[in-house]
Amino acid sequence: MQTTGQRERVTGFGAVNYLTGQLTVNFEEKGNAQTFKKHLRKILNDYRDKMQIIIYADNVKFHHAKALDGFLKAHPKLQLRFLPAYSPDMNPVERVWWYMRKHITHNRYLSSIKERIAKFWQLLSFALKPNDKLKTICVINY
Repeated sequence: MQTTGQRERVTGFGAVNYLTGQLTVNFEEKGNAQTFKKHLRKILNDYRDKMQIIIYADNVKFHHAKALDGFLKAHPKLQLRFLPAYSPDMNPVERVWWYMRKHITHNRYLSSIKERIAKFWQLLSFALKPNDKLKTICVINY
């Protein structure tokens, strides 16, 4: 199996509107309170016409950072609610990441993180506007 011999890393932020099938995504070199805040700004922009935005987030440390308090107070229409710990099966965006990994990296060699991100955007172009395919990917069947 061919490998790059080095580990590259990027943090992907994603939010799925599972009612419409719209995805909001961005990539950052690091995941921290500042880059998460940048993602929240993108969500606020994408849904600026909405009166209330509720985000169900996992429990990664920077989602709970004190550095977000002022931002969240300044944007009261944006509410963070947290999923139970260790429950990726309840997080619709985890299903999107699984779908993307399956179609981009399984049984394929991609030489760089940039190449993977380019493939991601190419494959994901269908989800940048509301659509039924993304809603299907995010269905949770219990």
